[in-house]
Amino acid sequence: MPVASQTEMEYIYAALLLHKLDKEINEATLKKVLQSAGATPDDTRTKALVAALSEVDIGEALKSAVVAPTAAAPASSEAAPEKEGKEEKKEEVDEKKDEEALAGLSSLFG
Repeated sequence: MPVASQTEMEYIYAALLLHKLDKEINEATLKKVLQSAGATPDDTRTKALVAALSEVDIGEALKSAVVAPTAAAPASSEAAPEKEGKEEKKEEVDEKKDEEALAGLSSLFG
């Protein structure tokens, strides 16, 4: 997965801050946060991020990002083989969805 540049991360941090404060993430609010931080907002990037985030549940994305590292932990030896198989399939599906969402966001700043 490509690594986001510093500029791209500023936009993402601004969006996360707005989410944390329960504020609407739109072009105007995103630009205000960026300007308050001393950045000069780019209209194209702002529009692209707002459009990409319109279909993302940020709260769920954050939860899955936090849970993902623990999901990769080795399974207990007491777990039944049937249960392990089902959990692994679910984790693979969840990871694939997360990767697709992140790929969509990163492609905006290509």
